[in-house]
Amino acid sequence: MSAKPIAGPEIERLIQLLARLPGLGPRSARRAALHLIKKKEQLLVPLATAAAEAADKVRVCSTCGNVDTADPCSVCTDPRRDPGTIIVVEDVSDLWALERAGAMSARYHVLGGTLSPLDGVGPEDLNIAALVDRVVSVANSENAVKEVIIAVNATVEGQTTAHYLADQLADTGVKVSRLAHGVPVGGELDYLDEGTLAAALQRRSDF
Repeated sequence: MSAKPIAGPEIERLIQLLARLPGLGPRSARRAALHLIKKKEQLLVPLATAAAEAADKVRVCSTCGNVDTADPCSVCTDPRRDPGTIIVVEDVSDLWALERAGAMSARYHVLGGTLSPLDGVGPEDLNIAALVDRVVSVANSENAVKEVIIAVNATVEGQTTAHYLADQLADTGVKVSRLAHGVPVGGELDYLDEGTLAAALQRRSDF
């Protein structure tokens, strides 16, 4: 026997859509929907307006795959960034995370995922060919790419993708590097997994 609806169809629809968001299950979605409804003028109406504007104006950057309201995006058109360095990430969320860190003022390339034969995800399903074309197309210009930093997750799929990218870029003459793996800042050895500890030892540096 299916559960009876707790409110009108419009509210039920709101709850169902919220439940699809990462980290929100049915119970959290109901709480979020109720909070939005209680704060209708302060939250629900502005949220609906912002969502409608985003749906109308958001674009996927044809150069790097970032999401923005312009194409090319603000990252690609920023003259203060180093055009000679491209950081390759799996998803836009990774790009945003690196931007929050503020460690480098480089350009990016979003793959849109990782290689996963078991899930039917091959090179043609990712933004890989565009990366190689991007590197080759400016090879002899003042904006030539000098280094590609592969910043994918330290998963089996991520490492498979990293090796594939390195092979694809091998003939371009650019330096290919990847993020260091090891002990995080503030990390305690007793709480780290064996893979992280092994990577930290293998990639140890001089004191």
